[in-house]
Amino acid sequence: MNELIICLGFFIAAYSVIANDVIQTLGTFISSNSKTKWWYLWAFAGTILTLTLFFGWYTNHGDVSFGRLSLIPLPNPLPWWYLLAPLSLLIITKFGIPVSTTFMILSVFSSGQLIEKMIFKSIFGYVLAFVAALLLYLIIAKKLESKAAIRLMDKKKQKPYWLVAQWFSTGFLWSQWLIQDFANIFVFLPRQLSIYELGVSLIVILSIMGYIFNVKGGNIQKIVNQKSNTQHIRSATIIDACYGVLLYLFTILNDVPMSTTWTFVGILAGREIAIKYLLEKKQLKTTYTLIIKDLAKVNIGLMISILIAYLIQFLKA
Repeated sequence: MNELIICLGFFIAAYSVIANDVIQTLGTFISSNSKTKWWYLWAFAGTILTLTLFFGWYTNHGDVSFGRLSLIPLPNPLPWWYLLAPLSLLIITKFGIPVSTTFMILSVFSSGQLIEKMIFKSIFGYVLAFVAALLLYLIIAKKLESKAAIRLMDKKKQKPYWLVAQWFSTGFLWSQWLIQDFANIFVFLPRQLSIYELGVSLIVILSIMGYIFNVKGGNIQKIVNQKSNTQHIRSATIIDACYGVLLYLFTILNDVPMSTTWTFVGILAGREIAIKYLLEKKQLKTTYTLIIKDLAKVNIGLMISILIAYLIQFLKA
C-alpha cells in the first residue's frame, strides 16, 4: 500500500507540477515557435531535462533535488492523505490557474519554520523580478517592443542570431527552473534514487512533457499569450534571459525551496506596466486589473496549500 501511494503521489505531482509550472519557462518558447513541430521542441527540452537530472543525481549522490529536500524528510509509511496536495493542484491546473506548486506540494511535508522561509524567499523573488523587469523595459521598450519595431521585425527576415539566442536563453532558463522545481516533482520519492528509479521516473516525466507540448501548453499557456508580443522570438528571448538570471541568483543564494511562479508573474507584471506606460498609457488601467488577477491566482495556491497542510496535521494527530 505504501509503495502504491508513493507511485501515485509521484505521478500526480509530476503531471500537475509540469502542466502548471512548465509554461513559466517554456511558455514564451512555445508561443514564439508555434509553427515548429511540437516534437522538435519536446526533444530540445527533454534533452536538457535529462542532462540536468543526471547531473544532479551524480553530483549529489542520488539526490536529484539539488539539496532542496534535505530538510524535508519522506514519511514512512506515507499516509494516503498526502495525495490531497497533488490532487488539488491537478484540479486547479485543469481550470488554467497558475499557482505556486512549491507551496501546494512541499508545504504538506514541511515544518512551519521552513514554510515561512519559503514564503519570504518567494515574496522577495516577486518583488525583485517586478522591479528588475520594470526598470529594464523602461529602458528598452520603445526600441524593441513598440508597434513600429514589431512591424519592422515582422517585415524583415528573422535575424538568425535572435533564433540562436532564444534557444540558448530558453535552455539556460529551463535548466535553472529544473534545479529549483525538481524538489516539487520528486518529493514523493526517496531522497536518494537508484539508477533504476532514476530511469523510470525520467521516462514518466518525458512522457508527460510530450503530452504538454502536443497540446501546446494547455490552459495555463493563456496567461503568457495575454501579454504583449510574447509570440515574437526577440521578446520571448529577453523574457527568458531575465527569468533565467534571476533563478540562477536564487539558486546560489540558498537551498530553501521557493515559488518560481511568483518570480515569473513578477517579471510579466513589471514588463507589462513598463510597456503600457511608455507605449499605450490608455491601457494602463486594464493592465493593472490583469496584473492583480494574475497575482490573486498565484495566491490561491498559497491559501489552499496552507489549508491542506493544516488538514494533514489534523489527520496525523
